[in-house]
Amino acid sequence: MDDRFEGDDMDALEALCNAPPHRKAHSYSQQLRTNTGTQIKRYQQLRKHSLDENRITTNIDRYYDSSDDEFYPYATNVENPYAGGGDRAEPVRRDSSDGVDQSACIVEGADELRHLQQQQPLPEFIANGGGDGIFKVPSRAAVHPSRPPCLELRPHPLRETQVGKFLRTIACTDTQLWAGQENGVRVWNFCDEFEPGIGTGGRARRGDEDAAPFYESANTSPTMCLMVDAGSKLVWSGHKDGKIRSWRMDQTLDDNPFKEGLSWQAHRSPVLSMVISCYGDLWSGHEGGVIKVWPWEAVEKSLSLSPEERHMAALLVERSFVDLRSQVTVNGVCNISSSDVKCFISDNVRAKVWAAGEARTRELLKVYNVDGQIENRADMSSVQEQSVEDEMNVKFVSKSKKEKSQGSSFLQRSRNAIMGAADAVRRVATKGAGAFVEETKKTEALVLTADGMIWSGCSSGLLVQWDGSGNRLQDFHHHPCAVLCFCTCGSRLWVGYVSGMVQVLDLEGNLIAGWVAHSSPVIKLAVADGRVFSLATHGGIRGWNIASPGPMDNILRPKLAEKEHMYTRRENIRILVGTWNVGQGRASHEALTSWLGSAVSDVGILVVGLQEVEMGAGFLAMSAAKETVGLEGSSIGQSWQDTIGKALDEGTTFERVGSRQLAGLLIAIWTHVGDLHVSVVACGSGRAISNKGGVGLRLRVYDRLICFVNCHLAAHLEAVNRRNADFDHIYRTMAFSRSSNLNNASGMVPYLFLSCSLALSTYLFWLLYSSGLPWVLSVAAGVSSAAQMLRGTNAAGNNPEEGRPDLAEADMVIFCGDFNYRLFGISYDEARDFVSQRSFDWLREKDQLRAEMKAGKVFQGMREALIRFPPTYKFERGKAGLGGYDSGEKKRIPAWCDRILYRDNRSSPTSECSLECPVVTSILQYEACMDVTESDHKPVRCKLHFEIAHVDRSIRRQEFGKIFLSDDKIRSLRDELRYVPQTIVNTNRI
Repeated sequence: MDDRFEGDDMDALEALCNAPPHRKAHSYSQQLRTNTGTQIKRYQQLRKHSLDENRITTNIDRYYDSSDDEFYPYATNVENPYAGGGDRAEPVRRDSSDGVDQSACIVEGADELRHLQQQQPLPEFIANGGGDGIFKVPSRAAVHPSRPPCLELRPHPLRETQVGKFLRTIACTDTQLWAGQENGVRVWNFCDEFEPGIGTGGRARRGDEDAAPFYESANTSPTMCLMVDAGSKLVWSGHKDGKIRSWRMDQTLDDNPFKEGLSWQAHRSPVLSMVISCYGDLWSGHEGGVIKVWPWEAVEKSLSLSPEERHMAALLVERSFVDLRSQVTVNGVCNISSSDVKCFISDNVRAKVWAAGEARTRELLKVYNVDGQIENRADMSSVQEQSVEDEMNVKFVSKSKKEKSQGSSFLQRSRNAIMGAADAVRRVATKGAGAFVEETKKTEALVLTADGMIWSGCSSGLLVQWDGSGNRLQDFHHHPCAVLCFCTCGSRLWVGYVSGMVQVLDLEGNLIAGWVAHSSPVIKLAVADGRVFSLATHGGIRGWNIASPGPMDNILRPKLAEKEHMYTRRENIRILVGTWNVGQGRASHEALTSWLGSAVSDVGILVVGLQEVEMGAGFLAMSAAKETVGLEGSSIGQSWQDTIGKALDEGTTFERVGSRQLAGLLIAIWTHVGDLHVSVVACGSGRAISNKGGVGLRLRVYDRLICFVNCHLAAHLEAVNRRNADFDHIYRTMAFSRSSNLNNASGMVPYLFLSCSLALSTYLFWLLYSSGLPWVLSVAAGVSSAAQMLRGTNAAGNNPEEGRPDLAEADMVIFCGDFNYRLFGISYDEARDFVSQRSFDWLREKDQLRAEMKAGKVFQGMREALIRFPPTYKFERGKAGLGGYDSGEKKRIPAWCDRILYRDNRSSPTSECSLECPVVTSILQYEACMDVTESDHKPVRCKLHFEIAHVDRSIRRQEFGKIFLSDDKIRSLRDELRYVPQTIVNTNRI
């Protein structure tokens, strides 16, 4: 074998099969092969071609470079019917007596051969350094090794299927779990918790196919809160329209939506919280600190009326309320704050009700007696009051007083306008940071434990223990993220966090255990049937054994893992990824069809990454300002998406589900499946200016995370280390979210954006008179840095796996873009000569990216198909053929700047698709479209085939139930948990 191949290439040869890779006719590397009409030949001799030719002849079909005879695709299960004893593929011939045109048979055979070859994976180059640190492939297993086995009552549904039906809260009775959703309530019977999902052919619509059987109510206003009234066998619900509704626990449930019982208009706007006091009175909390008490006598009388008297019953209750404000107002002064009442708890032993509101005042907690009088105020003002003025101080370039006094020119006024806009951004950013500190005081949840103590949870993650009189006892801080909910059972306290983590504490505040229960915030916990049920914002509900972690988990985990083969399912999907540095140009419909439209017929996901959609100092400064206040995108970026959509016949074959733009970088995705999140990372001046950086999308497909990142790295031949650093920065800091908008200072956005727009418009005129570009970019960099600091502060509390970037936790990561790696150690003339001879194997040895990947310095552990197309940079616009390479004064050396790489779950080349290695990928096509001339770069596309192993949640729930109900050890442990000591009660002693 030719000794010019290095060790990495030699290793790839051992796993190759005997079928050469396919190249489609519209790709330049495919158009250089001739079809003789009788057989498909391989040309061993390198042919000289003029680099000045304007057109590539259309009768040339395919050509393989000198390495094609030795580098073949990895072996697959697809057999080539044309393969004989050698390496030539002979089409089947028919005798002319058959009455069939022999030439037609040859063409048909060649087309079929191309189709079969297209299914064959291409050989790949694998970067070193992928087994260490954050570049190590994330571990996966059939049963999660770091958390207790759970009952998935409702698996995580696709977000797109939940529009109008998102679950907001849950509550449990002895035999049922009730959930409040955006259009009413739904209920699960615990006797059906192990039953299979009813699928799309049953009652459940898309998104609930794998959920345990449930029943839904008739449509109502969105449910805000639920409360169980066991004494009356009712479940009360508070709604966004201000109504309180009752639902009978013992009513007959069938396929028809069940109806509400007693209901009345309690408030003019949403009912935020409810509780029943020890005397049976119903308390409801409202916005602005409004608390109403509904006497049980009126409620009970209304419940006794017949359905025909429903209107009269509602009026009876509506007129019976007591407004707590009127009870505590003295001389026009009300002691109740105007904070929204978010949660209640009732201390029936001490006949008190606790209420918690938002942090608009220092008094966050109030304790009322059953007559509505305030008994004590619990002051939370000591919760993290440190100032962040110094931390959020953004330094800007300013002028001396002397220079300011002289500033009367148009140039000076323009600079002052820019400074004014930047200062406005700084003030909003600093104010937003202060607001964030105030947010850490917010009490999010309350709970009363069995020992009579009250616990409150704050947005900072602080847990505070109070006695029954409202005296603060102890503080605990076990997790940095916001506390969203509590639940207590016996001697244990369960805490749900915004990070998706659940922690179990004893009543002394000591941490017993903790694990990531969901991939999104845990918004509600409820206990019943020997389990603690957790609800996440995405709508998933899981049930955890009340003794977890414990012996029962150690029995369930291995037994459930043994049945992996029964609930494992595999899916095959193809992805087309395209990257193109458009150089601020526009593409024709023909160019987009050649690049994308001709290759999407068999793909399920299409991702397009564009660079330099729009550039210029003014645009970059404007983009930095817009990113600061949470605005994104541009009209040109939207135009590009629309144009691509037309080329793809959007709406019939594909649906655009999301995009993200950062200055000149744009990434968009077309598909029909999955939940989407977005992210951006700037890598320009000061890591803030967006002329370089990355934009990312994260798609959840079959519960597997697929990340796509479009990058534009540092330019110039000598900037190798800077490019490596750009990648490392993007990989480590990219954090995905549903929205990039800042939560704080939203009211200032219109004014701030207007001031920035006016200032930057003035700048465009000023640019004609001055070369102040570096100064303006420094201002924008400071502004954008402030925004990124704020986002980092907010995002830091949302990452459950600290130290592991989001990209490191993905099952598959695909990087595409203009990486800007060049050819080194070669002259312009030598490079063009190698290109003319199609000696791409020699050029690969001069590729900076290949050398850095081999050294483990960049894209660690990632894979790329061996390149068999000409360098894609730099070309003269509008000039077709290889003669279009830059022939100007600079004579930039041709380079493969535009690349597509990926990493899947494989820890070794021989790994097979399973729940331990759930995503296995291969590359079917890796091509450059050399006939597109609208930019100085050529567009590149890569078609990947990936196999996904995932869990059939419905089947696994059934297997979980069989183990749970039949295992003798588990049955014994359950009996111990249900054991209640015998108690004798008399008037003298217990």
